[in-house]
Amino acid sequence: MNLLLLDDADFIAADRVRITGRRLLHLITVNKASVGQVLRAGRLGGLQGQAVLLSINNTAAELQVSLSEQPPAKLPITLLLALPRPKMLRRTLQTIASMGVAKLVLINSYRVEKSFWQTPFLQPEALTEQLILGLEQARDTILPEVILAKRFKPFVEDELPALAANTRGFIAHPGDHPECPRALNEPVTLAIGPEGGWIPYEVTLLSKAGLQPVQLGERILRVETAVPALLARLF
Repeated sequence: MNLLLLDDADFIAADRVRITGRRLLHLITVNKASVGQVLRAGRLGGLQGQAVLLSINNTAAELQVSLSEQPPAKLPITLLLALPRPKMLRRTLQTIASMGVAKLVLINSYRVEKSFWQTPFLQPEALTEQLILGLEQARDTILPEVILAKRFKPFVEDELPALAANTRGFIAHPGDHPECPRALNEPVTLAIGPEGGWIPYEVTLLSKAGLQPVQLGERILRVETAVPALLARLF
């Protein structure tokens, strides 16, 4: 936890917070925190800065906070991600938040098992939990916007063209396609498929919405590897 991330319920005064639960346990067992220690802190959705530990025990910790710094800028990207299997979804959400993705669309695909959409990890509180872990890692305070698109065709035909307007649009897809570009300085819409890739019908619809197929080479990567590899290459 590189950033003590606070929400509105933690504040007991304008400049004082009280924390319990997972974050308290982390302070005790990992940070070995003691009274007077200065920690990096931030308010979810807001500024970040420092927090001075005033008191700590096995029940709660109180800290005085001074928050005046802006969080790091988001990547100018809308990421369309075919819904991964639940275990991989949790890890990938943390990576997406850590790397600064601004908007995430979890979308259906022919190769996405229907059961994946039933996972409790798609509940709003579960999504937020994993994204917060990513924000803490990267010292960020702003959650990505998350959209669930359970129906591929209606979303791609009716909503994606507006989302992708005025951006460079790419489909990560193995094959005889141009190489994924590097170090862009403009907004991007990127579609990453399931393991096994998009089917041709899906590539056609995504292309009609303004996205161009690109590839990273001959190797087939897991989703959890492809996401950071593509983000790092693009930005």
